[in-house]
Amino acid sequence: MRPIVLIQLIFAGFMCTTSIFYFLDHMGYEYFNKVSILPFKATQQTYFIAECQRLSLLAHAALVTGMILKIKQYPIIKHRLNINLDFFLIWLCVACYLLGAATSRIHSISQFSFGLINISITCSAFIFVRGIVKRKTGFMLFGGGLFLVNFLASTLTGYKESIIINVIIIGFLLYPYFKKLILTLAIPTIYILLYILPTFASIVRSQSWSGQKSAQEARTEAFNAVLVSDEADINETNWAFLTLRLSEIDMFTQFAKHVPGERDYYGFEIIKNSVLAIIPRAIWPNKFVTETISMERVYDAGVANRNSNVSAKTRPVVDGYLSAGGIGVFISIFLYGMIAQSLCNKAEEWFGGYELGCIVIFNAIFQNLWRGNNFEFLLNNIFYGYLAMYAIYWILRRSNTLIELDVYEDTADQRRV
Repeated sequence: MRPIVLIQLIFAGFMCTTSIFYFLDHMGYEYFNKVSILPFKATQQTYFIAECQRLSLLAHAALVTGMILKIKQYPIIKHRLNINLDFFLIWLCVACYLLGAATSRIHSISQFSFGLINISITCSAFIFVRGIVKRKTGFMLFGGGLFLVNFLASTLTGYKESIIINVIIIGFLLYPYFKKLILTLAIPTIYILLYILPTFASIVRSQSWSGQKSAQEARTEAFNAVLVSDEADINETNWAFLTLRLSEIDMFTQFAKHVPGERDYYGFEIIKNSVLAIIPRAIWPNKFVTETISMERVYDAGVANRNSNVSAKTRPVVDGYLSAGGIGVFISIFLYGMIAQSLCNKAEEWFGGYELGCIVIFNAIFQNLWRGNNFEFLLNNIFYGYLAMYAIYWILRRSNTLIELDVYEDTADQRRV
């Protein structure tokens, strides 16, 4: 679950490979069936798709290069837990859930609630997996029960991503112990998710978000609809999702047409706004609304209409391109990779290695790094995520839960190549 594996797979899958469906649609196919009676002929849009795909590939190379430069063959671990890891995970799971629920009610610090809740979710999944491996029924019931409750709660949100994240967490945690089983189940699981989720999520959103029905009623309706819906209707919904939502290359091509053809590159404007967005509103009461200012370039490029109630924020690759073209993509995503791996290194250094440091702390607090966000939100997430990580580290050090590792003490993490 280190960045070189988890983040790279999600980044490459999301930015580079999912666009195959969009290109098939562009060539006149629906799924793998030719639906257009006209022979394919390259157009200006074809060349924009190719340009954006090359930029995505460049971004992938830059991401991995940045990570490799920060990867340490022998992680420097400076602390270890002073209590049993299994007991600590249970304690951390409960404590972070309660803190996350409390901070979500206080507007000025509500952004910390996401990381805390994510720690609780990751802990519950980790406890469940450790219970399976160690054959401890209590751990399986505690961790599995909490994880199942959270998974069911994610089906009420109307968001596909929250469901997929839960599947990714449990899959990656189980993989080291059940490699063949997970690899065997991976493709059918992905297929089922891609087949069911678009229709399921759209029904939940349309009914619960509008207030027609409660979230529970909408979920039940969505389950029933998926089971009894006509296959043609599901296929139509899914194809729209695969071509326009799963991959964002259509949006990328619209930005590529707009910049620099219709307006010049943004230069440091997006970076400047990203830095200013970090300033707390308590210090700067008249600070701009981050969502509003980040959507301006979306409206300017004609990706979304100002009168529509949508959030179509850019991704790091697009913001890099809008800032300085191809060189902007390389520099920004190269730094993205370096920062992600550096944060993982620091988490392992502070929290005693891979299990607590990388799996729980890093991947929970910095989960936004899995797929990325626009620069304004991403820099904010990194800055305040680091503060949250340090606060947890400071509390554990002060309570003597984490103790400094003796210079001569060896650990499994330090021996692992």
